[in-house]
Amino acid sequence: MLSFLPPTVRGCILVTLYFLNTAIIFTLIMLVSVFKIVVPVEGWRSLCSRALQRIAAGWVGMNRVNTRLVNKVTWDVEGLEGLEMDQWYLVVSNHQSWTDILVLQSVFYRKIPFLKFFIKKELIWVPLLGLAWWALDFPFMKRYSQAFLKKNPHLAGQDLETTKKACMKFVKTPVSVMNFAEGTRFTPEKHARQESPFQRLLRPKAGGMAFVLSAMNGTLSRMVDVTIAYPHGTKGFWDFMCGRVDLVRVRVRTLPISQELLGDYGGDESFRAGFQDWLNRLWEEKDRELARMMGPVQEPPAR
Repeated sequence: MLSFLPPTVRGCILVTLYFLNTAIIFTLIMLVSVFKIVVPVEGWRSLCSRALQRIAAGWVGMNRVNTRLVNKVTWDVEGLEGLEMDQWYLVVSNHQSWTDILVLQSVFYRKIPFLKFFIKKELIWVPLLGLAWWALDFPFMKRYSQAFLKKNPHLAGQDLETTKKACMKFVKTPVSVMNFAEGTRFTPEKHARQESPFQRLLRPKAGGMAFVLSAMNGTLSRMVDVTIAYPHGTKGFWDFMCGRVDLVRVRVRTLPISQELLGDYGGDESFRAGFQDWLNRLWEEKDRELARMMGPVQEPPAR
């Protein structure tokens, strides 16, 4: 444990360890991807895809080890019972910081299949990670604003088509599809600008979640509802590296995916209104849970 070192020194050490781990895993991913591409046999490609998932999981596992080596973080996690590695899940979470992704990867390591999330198309150019995301079949999305679609109506529905194509790959191998329903990280400025009815959350966006549920066509086993809290204050990625995030609370609920959540979000106005109402109720519960989680730290009972 290197927590006795100054925060900046710890941050530099941990970033270096993360980079070395990423470089090694990137090399392995590229090698397996080449074998996957050059042998056009479905069974072989499926085997390679599973190997890639294991390699990616190894990256998460080593990051966990490195983090524990350098920093002392108290993990207060509840609700992981009953999760399985061979099932398909839709993981829904609030979003406050880039640290959330590291938290989710660490919490669900070897509990559910490797987390995959939709990525902006521009991020494919991120060194090492962009190609790794591509090799691991992360779906890249090009999002259009409403103003842009009004000028280019022929592009309407492209997000849905991209979602469907990505989800076709997800059907073959157990996967956990990650969705930050707020669409962006929470900040007081965004909260005020949205006039959000929630105390600690932004307004959730229902479309992406509804499209994934529809595109997966019943393959998803359950929904994993996650609430993340940083009782000592939300910090960024560098703060996490430096050990300034010393307490993380995570609450997990496993929810059924009923037929009422499967429908034509784009074309059925009644279904769209019902889905939005369901998601808003879920967010009301999450807002109350988040308020409880931000309460005082419970001291362990005396022995």
